[in-house]
Amino acid sequence: MKHLILPLLAVLALCGFKPSVPLRHDTGPVHLTVIDRDSGQALAQYRQDGQRWIAGQQGHRYSVRLRNGSAERVLVVLSVDGLNAISGEVAAPHQTGYVLNPWQTTDIHGWRKSAEEVAQFVFTDPDRSYAGRTGRPANIGVIGVAVFHEAGRVSWDAAPAVAGAADAKARPQARSSSMETARVTGSTTAPAPQLGTGHGQREPSRVRNTTFERDTASPAQQVQVRYDSERNLVARGIIARVNGPVRGEPQAFPGQYVPDPPLYRRR
Repeated sequence: MKHLILPLLAVLALCGFKPSVPLRHDTGPVHLTVIDRDSGQALAQYRQDGQRWIAGQQGHRYSVRLRNGSAERVLVVLSVDGLNAISGEVAAPHQTGYVLNPWQTTDIHGWRKSAEEVAQFVFTDPDRSYAGRTGRPANIGVIGVAVFHEAGRVSWDAAPAVAGAADAKARPQARSSSMETARVTGSTTAPAPQLGTGHGQREPSRVRNTTFERDTASPAQQVQVRYDSERNLVARGIIARVNGPVRGEPQAFPGQYVPDPPLYRRR
């Protein structure tokens, strides 16, 4: 089977297997982190009712960081808003995906347009999202991966020096996105428009062909992360409301001097 490979980064696998299976677990060799490319920060992940959440910011570009923590090659099928990030099809695990070498970390910056470039992932309104604009809005607000082991795989005894250095560089960002327990305060905030993923500007991203044979028809690991605006996650109780003044609410001690009143005019 033919596949595509990102030089020194990852591989796109163009091969098939049996239809999708329901989400089973999120433990396995691959760690998924979402990086805000405009701030350079990994977005913290919050857990509520068995789901992971991140808070995106309208108009910001983002990347999906995939880190293979195993000594084997793995295939990662990436879904954004329910669509395959490589082919644009309604996502299913049997479709094309990225292949990561042992201990490899790579950032996926956008929707693949060719072997040379991608269209950037951008947080945007649902009606401006790629899924919304193509008439498939049912799964807006979720990023997921299905991970496969390779048939006849060979394990490395130790991480190669280059891969080890790349992994160490990624660890501080991975720690900043560790799970945080949702703390519900009982107060609510008016909901804001939901977020989706837009089809942004194009940028270079070269790939080439390779091969990958799946060890099993079903994924060895599945992970999904849901996203929305911080305001909406606070309103849902997923992110604790920040202590202190909340914009729009009256405050007894706003900490300002007395301003002059406007001129009074008699009627």
